[in-house]
Amino acid sequence: MSDSLVALLIGLGLLFIALWVFWPENGLYARWQRGRRMNARIRGEDALKHIHNCEMGGSSASIQSIAGALGVHLNEASATLSELEVHNLAQISNGGIRLTPAGRESALHILRAHRMWERYLADETGYSEQEWHDLAERYEHELTPSEVEALSAKLGYPTHDPHGDPIPAADGEIVHHGGQSLTAAAIDVPLRIVHLEDEPDVVYAQLVAEGLHPGMVLRLVERSPERLRFWAGGDEHTLAPVVAANISVLALPEVEAEEPVGKPLSHLRSGESAVVLSISPVCRGLDRQRLLDLGLLPGTKVGVELIGPGGDPKAYRIRGALIALRDDQADRILVE
Repeated sequence: MSDSLVALLIGLGLLFIALWVFWPENGLYARWQRGRRMNARIRGEDALKHIHNCEMGGSSASIQSIAGALGVHLNEASATLSELEVHNLAQISNGGIRLTPAGRESALHILRAHRMWERYLADETGYSEQEWHDLAERYEHELTPSEVEALSAKLGYPTHDPHGDPIPAADGEIVHHGGQSLTAAAIDVPLRIVHLEDEPDVVYAQLVAEGLHPGMVLRLVERSPERLRFWAGGDEHTLAPVVAANISVLALPEVEAEEPVGKPLSHLRSGESAVVLSISPVCRGLDRQRLLDLGLLPGTKVGVELIGPGGDPKAYRIRGALIALRDDQADRILVE
């Protein structure tokens, strides 16, 4: 191979690499620049949301708190705050960081997108409770105001996310749940759960494992520095005060506190039958739709036909068809 041909091939190779790196729109450098801008925008929006949450909690955000919320170093948090100031989204005054009207509007959009997306994940998909928050954190930055409004219309204009947090309306109005911490609630009066705090993850996972959810009625029977004991969903629950503090409740009139009569479908024995009362609110999204598609509607008669060797699953006769359900599925169907 001649030297001129080698030089030509090397030149073509270098040209190809240069085009691959610097090609407008789709080159590596252009994509890196877009990714950098996107990351900066996400950090800015997360900072706005953090500042807003601090304001709603009656405190002021700081460089340190922003760095902690974003998981970045102080210099990166400072640079993010400087960008917000340049775009008139936040300002530093009297040693505190506050949102401008434009910044508050942006923060409410991100908050609305996050909580609306959690509502969507809960009602329309099969994702578990522990996945809702992280997925919403990822997608909240991708929704435009018009897309959030379309999602709201699809879901029936919900006012609260599945944890009970208020979803800001399109005009910024917020309907707070008005509850108080379970640790401060009165003993031996009917209470309704109106909010479960979903952070930190380990505490929220414990609340989910207890089968607790917004809308559930409970009655506190014991409170001490070591534990809170209460009845909910037909079972006794015991939680440490630090965990119970993540539950917000409202007092109910006695007439509204009557628990539905019935028992889980899984409690039926071979040969027994019952009538469906309802499907637990804990059963959401695709899982709930599957049960409805199987005909498990209020008033439907269900009977146990067969039981597996280990007692699980069981085969139920529903509207003339034989359907196998695991006990964890049948637990969510209330019958009498």
